[in-house]
Amino acid sequence: MLFTSGALLTDPPPLHVTHLDNGLRVLVQEVHTVPLVSVWCWYGVGSRDESTGLTGVSHWVEHMNFKGTSRIPREEMKGIVERFGGTWNGYTWIDQTTYLETAGREALDQMLFIEAERMNGSIFDPADCESERTVIISELQGGENDPEQLLDSEVTATAFRAHPYRHPTIGWLPDLQAITREDLYAHYRRYYIPANATLVIVGDVETDDVLRRAERHFGGIRPGPAPVRPQVTEPPQVGERRVSIERQGTTAYLKFAWHAPAAKEDDFFPMLVLDAVLTGAKGLNLWSSFRVAPPQRKSLLYTALVERGLASQVNGALMATADPFLYTLSFTATRGVPLDELEGAARAALDTAALEGIDEREVARAKRQLRARLVFEDDSVTNLAHQLGYFQTVVGPGFYPRLNQCIDMVTADRVRQVARHRLRSTALTVGAFHPLDAGR
Repeated sequence: MLFTSGALLTDPPPLHVTHLDNGLRVLVQEVHTVPLVSVWCWYGVGSRDESTGLTGVSHWVEHMNFKGTSRIPREEMKGIVERFGGTWNGYTWIDQTTYLETAGREALDQMLFIEAERMNGSIFDPADCESERTVIISELQGGENDPEQLLDSEVTATAFRAHPYRHPTIGWLPDLQAITREDLYAHYRRYYIPANATLVIVGDVETDDVLRRAERHFGGIRPGPAPVRPQVTEPPQVGERRVSIERQGTTAYLKFAWHAPAAKEDDFFPMLVLDAVLTGAKGLNLWSSFRVAPPQRKSLLYTALVERGLASQVNGALMATADPFLYTLSFTATRGVPLDELEGAARAALDTAALEGIDEREVARAKRQLRARLVFEDDSVTNLAHQLGYFQTVVGPGFYPRLNQCIDMVTADRVRQVARHRLRSTALTVGAFHPLDAGR
C-alpha cells in the first residue's frame, strides 16, 4: 500500500455517484497522484440485522465469501490480487460488511470481477462451513481470553436491553454452535444483492471507463428485494448499571460506557470534540484511526489519571453509527492501584469537566487535532475509499464531505452542554475486570 505525504486530494475531480439499473450504487473518485486503485464493496448488513439465535451470522458469511465462488476456485480467491502485488481484506461490524482490494490500476478488472462473483456466486460448501465454524469459535474464545475484549463485550451487552447493538459482531457461542449451512446461505442471499450494496472505486482511473466496467461485471446480477432493517429504539436508561468480572490475569481494567448519539444527531460532533478533550483526538476511520495513538499529553483524563500514576493507559471511543451506540472510556489500572480508587479519581475528573466547564483553549486544541486526523485519514486511496463507502453506508450521501465543517461549528458551550447531559451517572454502565492470582 502506498501512502503519500500531505493531502492526497488537492482540487480533485468531483465524486461521481450513480446507480445501475439493478440498484447497485457506484461511487467513483479519481485520484491521479499514484498509479493505484482501491475497490471496496459495502453491504448494509451487520450484527444489528441479526436476530436472537443467529448472532454472528453476518461475520461468518463474510468468512465464507473468501472460500471460492462458481468461477473462482477456493485456492485462487486470495491469489488473484496478490499476483498484482496488491492487498485484500474485509470486515464485519454492527452496521455493515465490506470487502476490499487495492492494487495497481491494471488490476481494476480483476478486482471488479472478484466483487461481482462475491455478490452473486459464492458457493458455501458444507465442508467449508463446518471448518469455518471451528475457526470462528476459536476466534471467539481467543477474544474471551483477552480481558479488555471480554470486558467490552460484557459492558456493551449490559448497556443495551433491546437494541441488537448489544450482540457482539462475532456472535454468542451457543448460536455459533447451532447455525447451519442453510442459515448462512439464506443470510447471504437476502443481503448480498445490488440494492443493498455500494461499490466504491478510488484511484488512478477514468470515471467513464470505470462505469463501463462496473456495468459489465455487475449489471447482469438480478436486483432482488431490498431488505428492511429492524427499527429498534433502546429504552432510556434510568439508573447506573455495573458488570464485574473476576478471572485469572495480571492487570485490572475499568470501563465506562454511556449511550452516544447517532452520527446524524446534533450531539454527535460536540461529543466527538469532547472525547478529544478528554482522551485525545482519534478521528473517524474505523479502518485505521485506532491503529495510531492519539495525542494525549494535554488531554484531561491523561493528566488526571496517567500523570498521577493511577492508570497506565486511558482511551476513549466514539464511532459514527446509524443508530445511537456507545461512548466508552477505558482505563488500564497501574499495578497496585485498586479499581475503586481509579474509578473514584476518574469520576472526579469527569465531574470537574462537566461542572466547572471545559475552557475555550481545550476545545480549540481538540478541534485542531481532529482536523489533522481527518487529513491523515485520507492519506491513501485505500483510506479514502473506506471513508467514502463507510459514511455512504452508515449515514447516507453528503455526510462525509461535511466532517470538517461540522467540527468547525462546534463551540465550547456545546461541548460543556453535551458533557453535562450525556455523561450522567444515571446513564452510565461501569465494567470492572479484577485479575485473580493464578493460584486461586
